[in-house]
Amino acid sequence: MPLVNPFKAVRPSRDKVGLIASRPYETYTKAQLEARLDNNPFSFLHIVNPGYKYHKEISGPQRFKLVKNRYDEFKEDGSFIQDKTANFYLHKIVYRKKIEFVGIVGAASVDDYENRIIRKHEDTISEKVEVYNDYLKTVRFNADPVLLTHPKNSKIEEIKQKMMKDRAEYEFTTTSRETHYLWLIKDKGDIKSIQEEFNKMSHFYIADGHHRTNSSISLRAAIAKENKKHTGKEAYNFFMSFLIPENQLQIFEFNRLVQSLNGLSKENFLIRLDEFFKIENRGQNYYKPGGKHRFSMYLDNEFYSLALRKNSYKFTDSLSQLDAQILFKTVLEPILGISDLRHDKRIKYVQGQKDMTYVKGAIDNGSYRVGFGLFPVTVQEMKRIADESLVMPPKTTYIDPKLRSGITIYEF
Repeated sequence: MPLVNPFKAVRPSRDKVGLIASRPYETYTKAQLEARLDNNPFSFLHIVNPGYKYHKEISGPQRFKLVKNRYDEFKEDGSFIQDKTANFYLHKIVYRKKIEFVGIVGAASVDDYENRIIRKHEDTISEKVEVYNDYLKTVRFNADPVLLTHPKNSKIEEIKQKMMKDRAEYEFTTTSRETHYLWLIKDKGDIKSIQEEFNKMSHFYIADGHHRTNSSISLRAAIAKENKKHTGKEAYNFFMSFLIPENQLQIFEFNRLVQSLNGLSKENFLIRLDEFFKIENRGQNYYKPGGKHRFSMYLDNEFYSLALRKNSYKFTDSLSQLDAQILFKTVLEPILGISDLRHDKRIKYVQGQKDMTYVKGAIDNGSYRVGFGLFPVTVQEMKRIADESLVMPPKTTYIDPKLRSGITIYEF
């Protein structure tokens, strides 16, 4: 079923990988970006922010061309090298010396995504996909793998364990206290075994990288149209992916902050909530939901627990059972008047690693009026949504691992 190919990665020289690898540039504050760009000439951020050397904001096609120029410069000066043979790459990430993610970097098939062998659980924004297509068509490389997940496989795990007994090609630690290791899987027998084991699986699931995956369809069509000798085996028929077993995924919730009560008094707001929830005032006692269909709420210096009244809410499919959807259908839309979860400026999403303490602080300082804490989605819930061709509300899952840019690069 799923097809995954080895490829000839472009990657940093061993002595520079720790300097080159970066988080996606949008995750840095302006001050952080400036510090890294000022003090580290090898950062991948110089490639994706090419206007920095000219002290100018550059966007659109001009930026894309400059990105390609900076990338070529890194190759020309030896900061990047390209493997002579097609390999799989074993990437291990250790968070805070205790949480490990071990996966295989390979090239997944665009056909498999089109045919729903690779399944999604999120929707994409067409404008964002179009911009990303234009970018990729100009630069002709991808430095950020899509995160795919699959059932644990004993044969693949045996190969991983065997590889990790040898010295890694890369070993470096970031300022975020992540340690990265990379091994090259060159042995033809191991490569064949990995491909065969992946091919036995029924489906892969996208954990992170829906826009990158979706853009691969139109990108492939555009490039193939220009290639009179198109065979379907060219590199643009695949996209770089980091494949890890589903038992390794860490899924956190996104909590919600809302600016107002939509004209309601506190008392009337609580009365409206009572239609769908059993409400308990917990005062100053910090509360975080301990299971599905339970929510925490912070309002006027007090924590509340909300337990769904199941006789007041109808479950119709996997989406309707999702806590983010329940909160939307019972509170955000009918009571607080928020129908556009993606664009309404009155709502803010906070990754669960910041927990309800962050939510409390944002409300206590007057920036927001009320906050809601959710219980994290499980892998099985995510898979059911994908299997039923449904999509989760925006900002339902925050998934680790988060991958660094520039460690392996896929050219097409």
